[in-house]
Amino acid sequence: MKLLIVGLGSMGKRRARLTRGLLGAENVRICGVDSAEARRTEALSLELCQAAYPSIGEAVAAEHPDAALVCTSPLSHAAIISELLDAGLPVFTELNLVDDGYTENLAKAREKGVPLFLSSTMLYRKETQYIKRRVAEFGRPVHYIYHIGQYLPDWHPWENYKNFFVGNARTGGVREIFGIDLPWLLDAFGDVEHMTVQTDTISDLGLPYPDCATLLLRHKGGVQGVLAADVVSPKAVRSFECFGDGLHLFWEGNPKALYEFRDGDKQPVDTYGSFEHDSRYSDNIVENAYVDELANFFAVLKGEEEPRWTFEKDRAAIRLMDAVAQA
Repeated sequence: MKLLIVGLGSMGKRRARLTRGLLGAENVRICGVDSAEARRTEALSLELCQAAYPSIGEAVAAEHPDAALVCTSPLSHAAIISELLDAGLPVFTELNLVDDGYTENLAKAREKGVPLFLSSTMLYRKETQYIKRRVAEFGRPVHYIYHIGQYLPDWHPWENYKNFFVGNARTGGVREIFGIDLPWLLDAFGDVEHMTVQTDTISDLGLPYPDCATLLLRHKGGVQGVLAADVVSPKAVRSFECFGDGLHLFWEGNPKALYEFRDGDKQPVDTYGSFEHDSRYSDNIVENAYVDELANFFAVLKGEEEPRWTFEKDRAAIRLMDAVAQA
């Protein structure tokens, strides 16, 4: 298989490394595209790709890839996806955070007869799958309280936070948190029928958007949730609690910290026999979910599976994010 990865930053390198591990290095030829010569050189030196080009046109002409992954900053996605679809390539894209080009690119993908696959990694976490399953089995009303936060300068400590997409008001850090977590919440608890929003700025980060947001969500099935996101918390936190009359779940964001209250005590739930973690990131970043997501994409290419998240579903999450931004 020949795979084109557009964007050789941290995410592009991760996708390349995991793809080689998933498919076997001998079974995939990865070619990269990045306008920055330093990134192309680094990816080649790390042997994450076999060739690297400054433009999509040059890469497609030289390599004739079978599919493409878009791993650039979100506001660049629409134009890149359009160019790749024009070349007749199936496309996997990282989360977009905005719906620029959705209508046009969906139409183009249908016209070309190729899949347009949207990343939503949290849907592939075994902890979120367990929470969804237990709530469905419980079959009674539940509420949840969920706080996600991390100090923004710690997100990419190798670069200034104002120099990548979280410094932009349209794709800011709080919005990215919602972009990551709203899909699995909508999948587990249903569409949102009512939302109340409170935003605030409590840091000296100098951001062009509020650094904290708290949402009160009423899902159509009757579930009510409090969802708080911030880019201020000095310690990275992902703290989830779901409760009903007979069900109580706790999750602290990593595979070792999922619990269910049973027999008068919090009992650990082991959802992973083993898991991979990249030490450069917070302990709530688990590699297995990225692998499972790529496996879903490659199975979609073979016609064996359906994607867990779609551009059509993503519009519901983006509408909620837009409402937060306008609050």
